[in-house]
Amino acid sequence: MAVPSLTNGERDVARQKAVLARQARSAVRASLKAGTLTPAQVLDRADSVVGRMPVRQLLTALAGIGQVRATRSMNALGIPEGRRVQGLGPAQRARLLEEFPSAA
Repeated sequence: MAVPSLTNGERDVARQKAVLARQARSAVRASLKAGTLTPAQVLDRADSVVGRMPVRQLLTALAGIGQVRATRSMNALGIPEGRRVQGLGPAQRARLLEEFPSAA
C-alpha cells in the first residue's frame, strides 16, 4: 500500500489529530495510575482513544504493575503482545477483568 501524498495543510491537521489522541490516552493512563478510573470503566468506553491503546499500556498504567507482570499476565490470559484494547474478544475482556478487577 502506497503512502498517500498529503499537502502541508493536511499533514498539519493529521499531526494535530495525533497529538490530541496521544494526550487523551495519556490522561486515561494517568487516571488509571491515580485510581480514579478502574480497568472495567476503561474497557467499557467505546471511543477510539481507548480502543487504539495497547493492552500493555493499559496494564502498566495500573498501580503496582510493571512491564514484567504485564507481559506475564498477558501471556497467561492468552492475549497477544501487540493487541490493542479494541481487538480484545469478550472472553479476553472477562479474563482481564478477573485478573485486574480494580486499580490496586
